[in-house]
Amino acid sequence: MRYAIGVEYDGSGFYGWQTQRQEPTVQATVEQALSRVADHPVSVVCAGRTDTGVHGLCQVAHFDSPAERSTRSWILGVNSNLPDTVSVLWLQAVDDHFHARFSALARRYRYVILNRWIRPAVAHGRVSWQRRPLEAGAMHDAAQVLLGEHDFSSFRSSGCKANHPVREIQALTVTRDGDRVTIDVTANGFLYHMVRNIAGTLMEVGLGDRPEGWVAEVLAARNRRVAGVTAPPDGLYFTGVRYPDHFALPAEPAAFPDPR
Repeated sequence: MRYAIGVEYDGSGFYGWQTQRQEPTVQATVEQALSRVADHPVSVVCAGRTDTGVHGLCQVAHFDSPAERSTRSWILGVNSNLPDTVSVLWLQAVDDHFHARFSALARRYRYVILNRWIRPAVAHGRVSWQRRPLEAGAMHDAAQVLLGEHDFSSFRSSGCKANHPVREIQALTVTRDGDRVTIDVTANGFLYHMVRNIAGTLMEVGLGDRPEGWVAEVLAARNRRVAGVTAPPDGLYFTGVRYPDHFALPAEPAAFPDPR
């Protein structure tokens, strides 16, 4: 039987999602918890790997298991074996054709910037911080040139292993709510550090260091060296995945009912 799961995690204490020599990682932590409940080794495949310090509001992954457990037993059992910084939000049986990565139509990220002259304390590690005033409207207007399918080489960090730099950004907004500026990006896929590089570039516009038209020049250059700095990972969240309707997976964590 194949199962899809939604996972929430605070990435501050992890070396990213993917299992590697440096520990702990979110993937290894989730696999260990699932293996205990299933009573056999379990491997998971996620929709989109996140880097060190990046958080997940609803990462989606799948795994295979012959173990017979109720949905509620899976969720409660796995969560009882996870640290406080990781939770399985939902679990659903899916057909064998479902693949967390390759079945995805779009992925969503959010980048949160605390924009005030005093550094964060309670939100430390969960938001990026910019002490100078940001003009969110200018950032939003400048960002619209990135909509559509483009070669995003200018926003692709070294070490990216993607076969090509072409991606389609389907939605990109920059909004302000009090002292928080939020960048929401939806795309069919992302390159290594792509969202953080976009955020760093847009912040230069928001600070008034660059004109709005500069973002179009950066995109056209197809050269990482001309773009802004890579923004810190603290404020980056993997917020969700969109799949074809026939899989009937929740678009948001709250959309999944309590499996009593």
